[in-house]
Amino acid sequence: MIVADTNLLIYLYVQGQRTQESEAVLQQDGLWAAPLLWRSEFRNALIGLVRTDALHLEKALAIIDEAERWMIGHEYSVVSRQVLELASRSGCSAYDCEFVALAQDLEVPLVTNDRQVLKAFPAVAVPPSAFTA
Repeated sequence: MIVADTNLLIYLYVQGQRTQESEAVLQQDGLWAAPLLWRSEFRNALIGLVRTDALHLEKALAIIDEAERWMIGHEYSVVSRQVLELASRSGCSAYDCEFVALAQDLEVPLVTNDRQVLKAFPAVAVPPSAFTA
């Protein structure tokens, strides 16, 4: 099991520069977890693509339905105190620290391309390229 950041999830469903990377992570470990926040971030990414005409609304609706079905049972609440402490110590956003907190709680890696998170949390955060190596 891994904790997957939202961008990793997006690239599974929307073809882009990091789709192959996300698919390689999925092949390496097919059990992905995320904090409940992933839904809001995922929806925001999809509507951004709709607004730039990179994706039709109907396709975005189908994608979110499929992604939400796939993540059922693998979405977790995180402890606010832990998130705020991590954010305070690291300088990372509370949003990013939700993923870090979950990875720490589950004792699994957080797979992300976020440079700030990778630098602040090297014990738990790993880039996809290193995860699949």
